[in-house]
Amino acid sequence: MNRNHARLCSSDRWIRYIGKDVVAPISQRVRLGRRMLEVGPGPGAATEHLRHLVADLTLLELDEAAVAALEERYAGAGVSVQAGDATAMPFPDASFDSVGAFTVLHHVPTVAQQDRILAEALRVLRPGGVFVGADSLPATAVHDFHRGDVYNPVDPGTFFTRLKTVGFAAVTIEQDEELIFIARKAKQR
Repeated sequence: MNRNHARLCSSDRWIRYIGKDVVAPISQRVRLGRRMLEVGPGPGAATEHLRHLVADLTLLELDEAAVAALEERYAGAGVSVQAGDATAMPFPDASFDSVGAFTVLHHVPTVAQQDRILAEALRVLRPGGVFVGADSLPATAVHDFHRGDVYNPVDPGTFFTRLKTVGFAAVTIEQDEELIFIARKAKQR
C-alpha cells in the first residue's frame, strides 16, 4: 500500500465517509444478520461501523501488519481477526449470515482471483445470506492515487454477470461515486 493510500484509508475523514455513504445505506436495505465476515478490512474503516451492526464480526485480512494492527485496535471489542487469503477462506460452508467487501476488490491482481473471492463469499454464506460491499469505479485519478499499488478496478458492466455466474440468486448493483453491490445466496427449499 502506498503512502497516499495508507494515509487516506486510516483517516477519520475516510472512516466517516465509509460509514455514512457506504455502510449505512447498505445496512438500511438489508439485514446483515448476527454473524458477519468482512474480507480485506485493511485498517478497519468499515469495521468501525460494522462492529456496531452485528453481534459477531470476523475479519479476514491477508496483510500480516494489518492483522496485528486490527488485533490491537479491536482487542476486547468482540471482533475476531484472522490472517488468511480470501480466495481460499479458512471457514466451513454456510458459516456467516453476511459477508462484506468494502473497497478491497480493486486490490486483487486478477479478475480470476476476484471471482474466486466472490465464489468463496457465496460458499461461506448461509442460505439466504447476503454479500455486500463497495468498490471504486475505474478512473484516472483513482489509478494515479494507487501508483505503486495493485489497482485492478471492478468493471461495473460485467460485475452483475460475474456475481450471477458464481451462483448468487439476486443481485443489485448501483453506480454513483462508486460501485455498491448487494448479492443474495438462494434460500434452501
